Amino acid sequence: MSGILSIQSHVVYGRAGNSSAIFPLQRMGFDVWPIHTVQFSNHTQYEQGWTGRAFAAEDITQLVSGIDNIGKLGQCQAVLSGYQGSAEQCEAVIDTVKRVKERNPEAIYTCDPVMGDPAKGCIVAPGVAEVLINQVMPMADIIVPNQYELTQFTGIEINDLQDAITACQVALSKGPKLVVVKHLHSISKDKFTMMMASKDGVWLAERPYLDFAKQPVGVGDLISALFTGKYLSSQNSRLAFEFCNNASFSVLEKTYQLNEWELQTIAAQDDIFFPKNKYKLQRVAYFGL
Repeated sequence: MSGILSIQSHVVYGRAGNSSAIFPLQRMGFDVWPIHTVQFSNHTQYEQGWTGRAFAAEDITQLVSGIDNIGKLGQCQAVLSGYQGSAEQCEAVIDTVKRVKERNPEAIYTCDPVMGDPAKGCIVAPGVAEVLINQVMPMADIIVPNQYELTQFTGIEINDLQDAITACQVALSKGPKLVVVKHLHSISKDKFTMMMASKDGVWLAERPYLDFAKQPVGVGDLISALFTGKYLSSQNSRLAFEFCNNASFSVLEKTYQLNEWELQTIAAQDDIFFPKNKYKLQRVAYFGL
């Protein structure tokens, strides 16, 4: 059974981190091997708070060693990482990616570089952002930052489309083969905008905003998973980018229709596999790198 090793947060109730990523990938036909960096009762934006804890970095290493010990690590198609609870966990992810690629040189690594957003109640431990920027993101095949995280990685403030294109070009020069920006809030106030950049150029994907009373959590985790899965199955970055935009919007539409806060990935499972929305990509730059 070839699979995707997903190393990120987990909530017992709701959809964030692995709880957002695992089922959509399974619905797409992938065997997912989850390792949780933290386990919380619920995501951190509930005003009542949450319970749970971060795990030790050694837990990641031990679990990966266990998979390797039974001779299965070579069947890992991809490593997908998200929220890390400590800088030491980031180091464990680095070691894991190196080990997986030793066992399977064709495996890819997708890094969702969660660096925290205090305004949304997302806080990362000291040192996490620095390790992500200096060590983890440069070694990734695919990075999936938001606008803030892209700025942190490249040092470029993004105020318009040209800034975003330049930032993506700088990001590509640092090591990643694909940059998928999961939200660019400075490009359009009327539409939710994402961007993908490769050596061939830059594409925009847009979709409508939905007027949620409270914005769902875990959308970025969903986007990273959907892109990784479709890219693995198609080996076509543009197809994967268009798919993840349409499929994630299908989940959000179902969540909105049901008047829920938590992402309704189960209720929307058929629309994940066959998205009803057909928003097309727009090419906005050629690189020829």
